[in-house]
Amino acid sequence: MMQAWLQQKWQTKGLAQVLLLPISWLFAILSATRRLLYRFKLMRTCKLAVPVIVVGNITVGGTGKTPLVIYLVEQLKAAGYTPGIISRGYGGKKTGLVTAESAPELMGDEPVLMAKRTGVPVYVNPDRASAGQALLNKYPNCDVIISDDGLQHERLQRDVEIVLINQQALGNHYLIPAGPMRENISRLKSVDFIVNSGDVPLPSIGASQLNTYQMHVRGDIFHSLQGNKPQSAMFFKDKMVFAIAAIGHPERFFKALSALGLKFNTRIFPDHHPFKLDDFADVKDEILLMTEKDAVKCQSLPLRDAWYLPVQAELFSENLPPLTEAVIQLLKNLAAKET
Repeated sequence: MMQAWLQQKWQTKGLAQVLLLPISWLFAILSATRRLLYRFKLMRTCKLAVPVIVVGNITVGGTGKTPLVIYLVEQLKAAGYTPGIISRGYGGKKTGLVTAESAPELMGDEPVLMAKRTGVPVYVNPDRASAGQALLNKYPNCDVIISDDGLQHERLQRDVEIVLINQQALGNHYLIPAGPMRENISRLKSVDFIVNSGDVPLPSIGASQLNTYQMHVRGDIFHSLQGNKPQSAMFFKDKMVFAIAAIGHPERFFKALSALGLKFNTRIFPDHHPFKLDDFADVKDEILLMTEKDAVKCQSLPLRDAWYLPVQAELFSENLPPLTEAVIQLLKNLAAKET
């Protein structure tokens, strides 16, 4: 598969990557020019009436944004806020409000998952500024917006930037297309918070590393697509199991299953793959384990014995206050400056 092949190539600095460097330099020049045009107000930006928190990354592929967005929404709700979510809706075909009942093939799998898990308004539009304004028009009581991705969408002004990163996602540190980087790693020096979603320390990136949190995702109870009673991992031990993954880094899911003591065969699909019954032709009668994101797209398929593993983000730092507490304090400081 092309996606897996690219991710593998982006971990190295071979001849193919070197030959692509001139295109990467052109990409860097165009990106820098665009940022300058916004900075000097030669291109118009949009400021929403409520604070905007961007949860993004500087690399291509998944780094764990969805679990972090869900975590922030839940924590902000517990603190008395009324959050909303905006997203590009990658993989979808329409723009607009997303609910738990929305079709993932139309609105995107991750937005539907976030709507299911959080119960807050979710609005999708590649133009994040338009998405945010539309959400506020429909839900004027919303007092903070979290943008799922959109770090590079500079038309939308933001109050807080949170970037997820991990060592594997950085690859060879080359910019697209020679590598997986959307922006140079030096961009991390200007963000408010960094979240390491990997298992190894990040390379030294300067002063902003003082604001780095470690994130792990946890989950050990499997839920049935057929509505059966939830089961622990012990239920699947010593059984023939197929692990299905259509996410940015499927090895993370497989590693989580292994940590639960499970043995399994694997089936890997491209990220955001639109599942059809034909994809399961030879395993549709087997026990299938999948991510919650993939389960959203498989809910309507007549699978006999399919299960998904919901996960929760856990964040910690030895020297910093809880991330949500730090974000709220930053929002209060910004509000005080505006009054």
